[in-house]
Amino acid sequence: MNRIAVISAGLALASVASHAADPVDFKRQVRPILEVYCLKCHGAEKPKGDLRLVTRTDAIKGGDSGPALVPGDPAKSPLYTTTALPEDHDDIMPPKGEKLSKAQQDTLKVWIEQGAPWPDDLQLAQKEKVDFAKQVAPIFEVYCISCHREGNAKGKLRMDVKSEFFKGDAVVPGDASASKVYTTLVLPADHDDLMPPKGKGGPLARIQADLVRDWVDQGANWPDDLVLKQKEAASLQARDDAAVLAAIHAKILATSTEKAAADMKPYTGTIAGTEGKFDMVVIPAGEFTIGSPEAEKGRKADEGPQRKVKIAPFWMGKHEVRWDEYELFQFPSFEKGNNVPTERVDRELLLNYPELLPMATTDGKNQYLGKEADAVSRPTTPYVEMSFGMGKDGFPAISMTHYAATRYCRWLSAKTGHFYRLATEAEWEYACRAGTTTAYFFGDDPAKLSEYAWYFDNADEKYQKVGVKKPNPWGLHDIVGNVAEWVMDGYVDDYSKVGDRPYVAIETEYPNVARGGGWDDDPDMLRSAARRASDASWKMRDPQLPKSKWYLTDAQFLGFRIVRPLEVPATPEEMGRWWPSYPTKR
Repeated sequence: MNRIAVISAGLALASVASHAADPVDFKRQVRPILEVYCLKCHGAEKPKGDLRLVTRTDAIKGGDSGPALVPGDPAKSPLYTTTALPEDHDDIMPPKGEKLSKAQQDTLKVWIEQGAPWPDDLQLAQKEKVDFAKQVAPIFEVYCISCHREGNAKGKLRMDVKSEFFKGDAVVPGDASASKVYTTLVLPADHDDLMPPKGKGGPLARIQADLVRDWVDQGANWPDDLVLKQKEAASLQARDDAAVLAAIHAKILATSTEKAAADMKPYTGTIAGTEGKFDMVVIPAGEFTIGSPEAEKGRKADEGPQRKVKIAPFWMGKHEVRWDEYELFQFPSFEKGNNVPTERVDRELLLNYPELLPMATTDGKNQYLGKEADAVSRPTTPYVEMSFGMGKDGFPAISMTHYAATRYCRWLSAKTGHFYRLATEAEWEYACRAGTTTAYFFGDDPAKLSEYAWYFDNADEKYQKVGVKKPNPWGLHDIVGNVAEWVMDGYVDDYSKVGDRPYVAIETEYPNVARGGGWDDDPDMLRSAARRASDASWKMRDPQLPKSKWYLTDAQFLGFRIVRPLEVPATPEEMGRWWPSYPTKR
């Protein structure tokens, strides 16, 4: 006798006559249970025990342990019997503390007794359980409670208290299609009954309406003691951003396996859902002297005083970030199959991190908080073509603000599960020098510069494809020349002002630091210690008022390179400081 048979026989559950119970509606009552609790392990792709539960035929056929569903006989149907096992039983389904409620178990039992009706053409798809408090309640609090609460119950509908909300036909647990709380959300934008009305946040983003739909279909669970209060969207942004950071941080901790320097190897990173790839090289830990000696030719006053700096190990981009990768962030429609860019990615995010909530924010436009891409705001559409005709395939991305560069790092971190950021100024110079102390990593004579870099003398007045020139001793291509590179630091004109800080935090939009020199620079700007401070002239020709926080119309010489430290920040808050918000000071 196999394991399932033993379990079934051991239970010996008494049958309840099918005529004694109301007919179970598969779509409203059974489907949500299977899609939320069973399809995680028994979906179409690589099902556990070779058991698929996508169709009725799949369930009756069963897997390695035999049929999962025997219509008319719950005691012989593991689809039911395994849900009724004690919580500490090894074979209980669903596992991991997600035991079905008694009502859900009874629903499955009665449905099977009644012959397990299931439309032949209906295929199930995995769905995550919606958390009312984290995902649905905030939507109601921002868009509904102002008109449907104690003392102001329009249409005699209150949505602030469960007992009041469930009195009428606003919600039919298990059937969103019969619930006005959902059907009014998806009406046309010009419909008189649209909720919330146009001009008051409506129509909601599809992702928000889908959350409400799934919540209702899954039984409309609402904790009895939870009372909703009116809130403004703006007041939730900080909280939602904290939730986004927490989810990204959790993903990074779960994904990153390297714990010591000995575990670090060069690798090629991939960007989920795209063809984007990028190469990372290992930069070992060490100590070096930042800045230039006073006798160095071309030296400027802000390159000192020299001081010793200890550097922890990290990976660094082998090349500057190319348009090939950056445009995946800049234009989400470039992602594979992304016909509705932000909403598709948001749904992917919520499927993996359902605690993240999409919110409507400014100007009546729906903006989204989501997992892997739109957990991070994306650049607005530029008013000019940002490569300025110099080429994109294989060329470095240019003309982004410091804020845009750090947002890319945050987006890439969410997409990949590894913590990416800009290099600190000290890390950048350490990696550029690669153990050398000369003006350039190849020596003091700029005559060799053309072997390693694109600059004014050889660049033909434009940037060039990455990786063409020789790398520095640690394998970094174009670390000087081609395009200058943003680093993390705000600019100070004297290294003695830095102290023991790992980097100078960004407090104003200008000035921040770029390193490495670019295609239109003379050799002295390509020295390892050379620095450049940003200023307002870098977006002088931007016609917008206020000027864009994403683009620098007059910094066609500027790009960036990413790093990934071995040590992941201990908390989401610490991690978030590496991806600062757009500075309010100018």
